Amino acid sequence: MATCPLLMVLTLAALLALTTPLDGAQPAAPDPAPAPLNITAILVNGTNYNTFSHLLRETQVDIQINDELNDLANAFTIFAPTDAAFKSLKSGTLNALVQQDQVGLVLYHILPRYYSLDMFETASNPVRTQASGNHGSYTINVTTDSNMQVNISTGIVHTRIIKKIFDDSQQLAVYSLDKVLLPYDLFGPKPPASVPPVAENASGKSPSRDSAAAEEGTSGGGLHGRGVGWSLLVGGGFVAIAGYLF
Repeated sequence: MATCPLLMVLTLAALLALTTPLDGAQPAAPDPAPAPLNITAILVNGTNYNTFSHLLRETQVDIQINDELNDLANAFTIFAPTDAAFKSLKSGTLNALVQQDQVGLVLYHILPRYYSLDMFETASNPVRTQASGNHGSYTINVTTDSNMQVNISTGIVHTRIIKKIFDDSQQLAVYSLDKVLLPYDLFGPKPPASVPPVAENASGKSPSRDSAAAEEGTSGGGLHGRGVGWSLLVGGGFVAIAGYLF
């Protein structure tokens, strides 16, 4: 039949057309860039971390974390206590802290480098936190047992990592805790204050109570004197935190 060769030619031409790239065809679009890391969104997705997330926002530490994570050279490990962990604290524990020390408590739950669960096995104690100063303060001790369970001690609180909330294997790891990490520097026993002898001034009178108070007010204190790594971006956060927690 005369139509058979013609049909074969048309079929072959169609196959060639399908396999031949079209001139001017656009290359495939690259994959979209991954969304920037956001610690608040991670905690919301993890659920049961509303109080810690609120503290991060009120102290504006979340802003600092997210800004730092925009630079791939920066990395963090964050310990997130559950809502139940905060509820188990003695009533008024957080409200008794001044504003800077509340910020310090939040920074105490952040390590200034990335740790996978396996990396804790070789961590060198004491481990510095984002609240650590230049004198070895605000540190934690981390140990692992034969079951690769990660244990954390502050000298006041002893707890363990419950589970992994988030881990991108490079910049950020977030782990769940069933207790709030209370720094020994804030909650440990305070040494008795030595009372210096009252010196008389040239007139033979003891300094007034007002002048003594003025000197005390200039002595400084809190985290500012301990050299916190990040600036304390707070503005009214103390009232909001106090009203939210207890």
